[in-house]
Amino acid sequence: MKAGKAAWMALGLCTALAGGAMRAEAQEPPTPPGLAGSRIGVPATIRRPALRRVARRPPPLRTFGDDGSAAAAADVLGQSATPPTLPPGTFDLGNGLSFLLNYTGQGATNPVGGIRQGAAWAGQLFFGIDADLQRLAGIEGGSFHVAVTNRHGRSLANDVIGNNTSVQEIFGGGQTTRLTLLSYQQKLFDNRLDIEVGRLVANINFLNSPIYCNFQTNSACGNPTFVFKTSNFTFWPVASWGGHAKAWLTDRVFFHIGAYEVNPLHQQPGDNGLDFSTKGATGAIIPFELGYATTFANDALPRNYGIGGWVDRSDYADPVRDGAGGQAVLTGLPPATRFGRSGIYARFDQMVWRPDPNGIGGLTLFGVAMAGTGGRLIEDYFLEIGALQTGTFAGRPYDTVGFVINTQAFSPLALGNIAAAQASLGLFRTIPKQQIMMELNCGIQVTPAIRLTPNLQYIVNPDQTRFPYYPKNIPDTLVVGAKLSVDLFTLAGLARGPGSP
Repeated sequence: MKAGKAAWMALGLCTALAGGAMRAEAQEPPTPPGLAGSRIGVPATIRRPALRRVARRPPPLRTFGDDGSAAAAADVLGQSATPPTLPPGTFDLGNGLSFLLNYTGQGATNPVGGIRQGAAWAGQLFFGIDADLQRLAGIEGGSFHVAVTNRHGRSLANDVIGNNTSVQEIFGGGQTTRLTLLSYQQKLFDNRLDIEVGRLVANINFLNSPIYCNFQTNSACGNPTFVFKTSNFTFWPVASWGGHAKAWLTDRVFFHIGAYEVNPLHQQPGDNGLDFSTKGATGAIIPFELGYATTFANDALPRNYGIGGWVDRSDYADPVRDGAGGQAVLTGLPPATRFGRSGIYARFDQMVWRPDPNGIGGLTLFGVAMAGTGGRLIEDYFLEIGALQTGTFAGRPYDTVGFVINTQAFSPLALGNIAAAQASLGLFRTIPKQQIMMELNCGIQVTPAIRLTPNLQYIVNPDQTRFPYYPKNIPDTLVVGAKLSVDLFTLAGLARGPGSP
């Protein structure tokens, strides 16, 4: 089946499902300014409360995400038409304590391509607590955050496709229950400086956009995959000691820097996140970004631009050499330990079309370019481009259609490793230098509590860095997937969702 035919199938499926949803429920108009909507599964362009702005005051930083996943736990664009209240989908006790409870599941099957055919389901149950310390204890600008996750299921990429990047973002970080976040946040100088410290992860605060997790592919959601292949960038749900500070130089320009402990012991299967010691730490990673960001509160076409990078001052495994200087793929000896890597990036997301100046619908484009600048890396660069259309059908303001495509360019080190393994088998063939991954999907707000995102993914040249001895190129792979997001408090009538009365 060709990728083009798959794309038409996805559009047809979106139209059919959206039409069924319209027939199954009363139509709700777009939420105008002054009315709240839900957070669970709401498109990125509409799910953050609008700012209660004063002169030269930057936007607030933290609110939990719609499904508790890595990228969805952060909200950096703030494109919303809802009022300055607690995030939609939040169960508020009314005393400064609020709760989130949601489930995300992602299914995938590959009828074509991969090492073999199969199917897999992965899921996450997320519980979050936010404590507004100003309301609770009179500490102005202070807040406390807790998150617990349970991840379960299987990975289609690991089990049957064989490539190095998952087609189910929700898989990974240990299929277990763990304490994922425990932090204190303090806003200072009229919200111009925002500091957070505690048990954190880097990827919900850096290299993140709520647009990314409108997709299921892990090449885009929660962060561009290059950063994890070329550094020890810490990731949800594996927390370690860390902190970050975001300073708003103007209402639109900010500088953001952080430092996070790198500790491989916390990534072991069965780790529950309750070991607060630094035993096993090998260093730290320091991400940074200079950015420009607007919202519907101060821009008719909200945008987010950033340039930044990371300095990884921690140990990593050499991609080629063993401790004795031989080629590890041939000797079978443990890889040599190296220290220090670095990289740079530029990224953007920009709403380019908004037919109703008072509405939330429109077209947003986004892109990322990344490259390594130091260390022995398995990838040279990463490029991504995509689009998200919000409000795809009349009377369906919360539905979306999205497309993303990216390429991972493998380094001579990674390609040489595969070639050496093949040569040891007496095989000499051309090894593809790039893996291209793409996804076309539609997000359907089935009810105020339930969002369904069917998707088609296509992988050109699935890489075999994980299986260098596989005797032939892994065939191009078509993946049929679906993401289910359920806000359990909205489902129970304790919170409001998109279209709630």
